[in-house]
Amino acid sequence: MIYTAIDIGASSGRVMVGELKEGKLDIQEIHRFANGFIQKDGHCFWDIDHLLKQVLQGLQKVKALGHERCTVGIDTWAVDYVLLDEKGNRLREVMSYRDRRTDHTIGKLEHTLTKDTIYQKTGIQFQPFNTIYQLYEEKRELLKKTDKVMMVPDYLGYCLTGKAVTEITNASTTQLLNVSTGKLDPELLQAVSVQEQQFAPLTEPGRELGMLRNDWFPDYDLPTCKVMTVATHDTASAVIAAPGVNDSWAYISSGTWSLIGVENKLPILTDLALKNNYTNERGANNTIRFLKNIIGMWVIQEVRQQLQADYSFQQLAEEARKTEPFQQFINLNDERFLNPDSMIEEIEHYCRETRQKIPRTAGELACCIHSNLAIIYAIAIKELETITEKPIEQLHIIGGGARNDFLNQLTADMSGKAVYAGPIEATAIGNLLMQMIAAKEVKDIKEARQAVRNSFPIKVFTPKDIDRSKMIQSFQQTVLKALSKR
Repeated sequence: MIYTAIDIGASSGRVMVGELKEGKLDIQEIHRFANGFIQKDGHCFWDIDHLLKQVLQGLQKVKALGHERCTVGIDTWAVDYVLLDEKGNRLREVMSYRDRRTDHTIGKLEHTLTKDTIYQKTGIQFQPFNTIYQLYEEKRELLKKTDKVMMVPDYLGYCLTGKAVTEITNASTTQLLNVSTGKLDPELLQAVSVQEQQFAPLTEPGRELGMLRNDWFPDYDLPTCKVMTVATHDTASAVIAAPGVNDSWAYISSGTWSLIGVENKLPILTDLALKNNYTNERGANNTIRFLKNIIGMWVIQEVRQQLQADYSFQQLAEEARKTEPFQQFINLNDERFLNPDSMIEEIEHYCRETRQKIPRTAGELACCIHSNLAIIYAIAIKELETITEKPIEQLHIIGGGARNDFLNQLTADMSGKAVYAGPIEATAIGNLLMQMIAAKEVKDIKEARQAVRNSFPIKVFTPKDIDRSKMIQSFQQTVLKALSKR
């Protein structure tokens, strides 16, 4: 059986095929494409038609390889959605979570519902771009015309099959799903003027969505495809492929965003979890992904685009190696770095405000970003151990960031944990594995992770003996100084 994973992130997408051979995964990337939001009329939008076109081109390449039949799963980033009328037409283009319309919405909603109330209901961390805040800012006339609110991967599946669902791992990121009942919360829906029937029925990963409607796409030579609903939130798919063993490991799903957390059976809704802004998102197999959202490689992506010379990410990491780390302490999680006009200038402003050395060269900028990401990771690991009351012995870095040896070593040094890097294509692999579990070719998540360990190289980074507590203390003091300047 051939399985096809369509994995679309905020900056790129890929189509991969895979099969299981004697307990090992054999995967092949057959199509890769760029993604990114478009600035229009003062707002940020995704080109969803471009994404659908790339999905179809990828599936056409699957058939060109000789695969007449396959199963297909789609995963994307979280929180963003499509508004459809009763005929299934989009009411407007798909707005990006990086749009600034929700900058102050958390405070607005607090007049109706307190943070504590929302957290006890959902267990979801407070991010200004969460779906609940995006819907709050929608025009009420537009919401009245809306027949369906569909998350992005569910919408792409709908375009292929005509079948509408709301997959639960992505639904949990909306901050509208009640963590106790597993259903959309009526009080939260009312607060954003949306009704439960405006969402398609909730479904779990591993369910069949429907057959690809080849007749809808006469310009493409497509295989016969059974479309499966996988863990459609890309992080949920990635965690399936995290090759951890037992309960003493954590993960960093490292891409445009870095998601750092552990896998739990039950949510953690304590005051400490709320204070540190940890989230309880649904995972595959009725698990809870207890994690924190960290800005991740977005900062280096933006810096790379703004540099005059054409550096690859690998070259930037090599340039960073030539510079002394920890020369600046910057809270990259500050909202000012979410979508600034110029990332380089924003870093310079932060350093100037806090009287720190301003990074000038490509290597200094890259080293500054990598050093501070490592510190932020280390702080989050310590928080996880405190909140969960469990020691973390191993840290698995999965996703594109797993290939960044420089950052991986800094992370090991700052956290004091052994870092295991890989697999790189964790999200697509997890997508494929979910399809294999649904097809009963793989027994369960445990067997899936064993297949990952059998199939892909995992690189180990051992922590060096450094004064990590001094670095963390300096970082925290500088963060307080930056806040006092506001």
